[in-house]
Amino acid sequence: MESANDRKAHARTYGSFIGMLKWSVPLIVAIAAIVVIIIAS
Repeated sequence: MESANDRKAHARTYGSFIGMLKWSVPLIVAIAAIVVIIIAS
């Protein structure tokens, strides 16, 4: 059985994970694009 505390902890962990994802995915895409441009030139 899940307590309210576990639910709060889960929501916090999920929130920080999504927040990190919002910044890391575009950053990885930008780095990959720069690498492709450098290799292509």
